[in-house]
Amino acid sequence: MTQRVPRPFDPLDWPAEDIADPYPIYRHYRENDPVHRGRSSLDGRARWYVFRYDDVTRVLTHPHYGHHAVPLLAGIPPECETLWRLVGNWLVFMDPPRHGQLRSLLVGSFSTRVVAGLRPRVAEIARDLIADVGRRPTLDLIEEFAAPLPILVISELLGVHEGSREWLRERAVSLQEASSGRARDYARAEAAATELIDFFRWEARRRRHDPAADLITALVKAGECGSVTEDEVTATCVHLLTAGHETTTNLIGKAVLALLRNPAVLAELRADPELLPSTVDELVRYDCPVQMVTRWAYRDDVLGGQDIREGDSVVLVLGSANRDPLVFPEPDELRPRGRSSRHCGFGGGVHRCLGSALARAEAEIAIAVLFECLPGLHLTDKPVHFAEDMVFHGPRHLVLGTSGGSTDA
Repeated sequence: MTQRVPRPFDPLDWPAEDIADPYPIYRHYRENDPVHRGRSSLDGRARWYVFRYDDVTRVLTHPHYGHHAVPLLAGIPPECETLWRLVGNWLVFMDPPRHGQLRSLLVGSFSTRVVAGLRPRVAEIARDLIADVGRRPTLDLIEEFAAPLPILVISELLGVHEGSREWLRERAVSLQEASSGRARDYARAEAAATELIDFFRWEARRRRHDPAADLITALVKAGECGSVTEDEVTATCVHLLTAGHETTTNLIGKAVLALLRNPAVLAELRADPELLPSTVDELVRYDCPVQMVTRWAYRDDVLGGQDIREGDSVVLVLGSANRDPLVFPEPDELRPRGRSSRHCGFGGGVHRCLGSALARAEAEIAIAVLFECLPGLHLTDKPVHFAEDMVFHGPRHLVLGTSGGSTDA
């Protein structure tokens, strides 16, 4: 069957089958129109989609492109004042030098050493989540495992009480759904922003009187030294909450799905557990959890033969760049051995994912625990439902069998 190719490229118009497998569409544009002019943004500025690895990585690392919040904030309705203020203080939408100043306060909490120390606790959380699953014939991997695991882990880092975690996840999802996808419920996001700010302000006040070994305390101490404002403390807590769970949920869900659809790779991993780190890295390249990121041109530029004007938005299609055959031979194959690790599944440049080491560790532990505790885990005939979102990309529901043989998905 010939894959439908939309013109102009507009993921918001895609049917479910293209959302589930966007790679044939990416290939078409990568080969035929690698810097593609899409529909203009609301302010009339050009919007470009970039598909080749070299062009994507150039924009990610070039100082003529940035990620400031102003163009994004322009799309938020004026009545959503709290949401506007919250997003404007997120690290991801800051440029140097302020970006580097705030990131430096957080980087130690996500270091390789800290993540290594967290691994036993992450494994404990993972085992607890599936403790009784083996007694049931099926498991919704997303709802019962892939979504709760990262929210529990990031909550541990923040120092949030366990009883608040499901409440936090619901509001984090409300924020994420307003920033991408088709149904942008800004009223719901505004309510979630208000509740989350109130929650983390209360947590910050508590840390001033009762400090702990957690991220909220570290941010509060930085605030007392004048390094961050109160608004930045609460906004950073909310940002870490949202960024720390949705992408890792998608990474775990798509990683398990890819392994079950590639039984030879799964068998190789079972035979040689030492392959797990390189397998997870390859899974990020093969089907990255964030498919697209946006930058804005701060100066006129020429990219892939196209004239980019100051103020234009440039959407970098990471999922396409990671399957560029000029960098990754036979890119549509899942290959844990001998693959280049130069993928951009965690972004690049100054905005490279702060929590990439933690996300890798969570994925490694999730895969190891799942296939150890549920050795008969298999695909079922239940359809895999993907969220209508080509930024935070992943299945919303993934029903798996817990024992016995497998059936094709």
